[in-house]
Amino acid sequence: MNLIWTNLRVPVEEDERQLPLMIARKLKVSQQSISNLRILRRSVDARKKPQLLFSYTLGFSLDIPYKEVNRVLHRVADLKPEPQIMAKPLMKPEKNLKHRPIVVGAGPAGYFAALTLAKGGYAPLVLEQGDDVETRSLKVENFWRTGQLDTESNVQFGEGGAGTFSDGKLTTRIADPRITEVLETFVEQGAPPEIRFLAKAHIGTDILKIVTQRLREKIQSLGGEVRFRAKLTGLRHQNEKIIGVEVNHQEVISAEAVILAIGHSARETYRLLLAQGIHLEQKAFAVGLRIEHPQKLINISQYGVEFHSKLGPADYQLTYQDTTTGRGAYAFCMCPGGKVVAAASDVERLVTNGMSEYRRDTEIANSALVVTVGKDDFQGKHPLAGVEFQEHWEHQAFLAGGRDYKAPAQSVRDFLAKRVSRDFLLPSSYTPGIRPVELHGVLPQAVGDVLDRALFFFDRKIQGFAGEMGTLTGIETRTSAPVRITRDKAGEALHIQGLFPAGEGAGYAGGIMSAAVDGIRSAERIMAQYNPAD
Repeated sequence: MNLIWTNLRVPVEEDERQLPLMIARKLKVSQQSISNLRILRRSVDARKKPQLLFSYTLGFSLDIPYKEVNRVLHRVADLKPEPQIMAKPLMKPEKNLKHRPIVVGAGPAGYFAALTLAKGGYAPLVLEQGDDVETRSLKVENFWRTGQLDTESNVQFGEGGAGTFSDGKLTTRIADPRITEVLETFVEQGAPPEIRFLAKAHIGTDILKIVTQRLREKIQSLGGEVRFRAKLTGLRHQNEKIIGVEVNHQEVISAEAVILAIGHSARETYRLLLAQGIHLEQKAFAVGLRIEHPQKLINISQYGVEFHSKLGPADYQLTYQDTTTGRGAYAFCMCPGGKVVAAASDVERLVTNGMSEYRRDTEIANSALVVTVGKDDFQGKHPLAGVEFQEHWEHQAFLAGGRDYKAPAQSVRDFLAKRVSRDFLLPSSYTPGIRPVELHGVLPQAVGDVLDRALFFFDRKIQGFAGEMGTLTGIETRTSAPVRITRDKAGEALHIQGLFPAGEGAGYAGGIMSAAVDGIRSAERIMAQYNPAD
């Protein structure tokens, strides 16, 4: 019988290869009766630090008489039969596409939509306004070094999407069977196998670039096409149906199925969509600062030791509910062993973000500390008021940093005292550099006030968090899309049949995994309506 064992706690020092023997002893069965052992999930239990445990969810087959299995199940509360997943019958659509489907955007939503379509024989066309990941990486490095920004190809735009220059986190709050498909695809294309079971899995920027390139090659090998420097400059729709797209103001490509996977920073595209009658609405998001600490400080707080070879650098999750304003503050995109990077996509606007490579070995921990903002903070009811809010504060940060993409920065203690920092005990990892500034001046007042109180609260959770070894840089604004492209129950844009908004840019996902899953769903919706073009 196939079984699932949850909450099996084992000291981290134990050899994982001994798990079959441990299970056999706990169940009082022979080790030979256990086969097909799979680690489905592994997380760290540090509640009794420095005594550290791994908490496992395991799947395995138990080959003993049925009556004995029942006795084992009765004796072990966290042991259950593995659920059976019933495959849904496939329904063949009645209509054929006349043209190949188009996917706009080569981030997680776009590439997984395209891969799903390609596997089904639909030969999708992917349009990406930025460069391939190799060329894009060179342009990003050049921007960090010189301040020369390519507004079409940068940390936000280009093959792989914004997540390419991040920690490559694969955590998500959604529960969807497609998550397994996404993880397996990542592993097939070069991601580390442990992402299948780690509770806080990540790939890292360095490996994610390789995986992204291989995803492209897989799509192409299945009959798909990927075009770079191919910017969406218009939609063609007639009688409330999509009939094609315009690219680079020059070419019109016919299509009756288009997936919009444009990413959360596609401001120019949002304006285009609004001008062409696509329904958009404001959406809440969060803004704030990046905070950096020595990684050892976080390790000691979370694990009770400066370093543990089996655990790697520690992370944290922090939330705060402000009783004065009702706003939430939280740590976002925490990057252990990473660095803070320049993430601008518009000229004269400054944005920070965090990034880690797979090894997470910089000895610097960083995270965004952000506060929720919404309709009451924006100027008016215009659908793009949140975009304009972002642009205003990014420009203020650009001016404060000296107009050369250096980030305005302040020590945590000086931020709380509202004075410009003279010395930074922890040099910032941000490139192209920092400039001492009183950061309350580059934040909405309500956000700065809540961060003051949140920092004191977080310091009670992690000793030293608001101490002298913390550095703040600003501004962080791209936590999620400030817009939602409204869609109906069929996943299509309101009143435009055949147009499928997907992923973070559409306002329906947050992070690599949920964006990828939403892209797959959009592809499945097309496949449920149409057969491939002849």
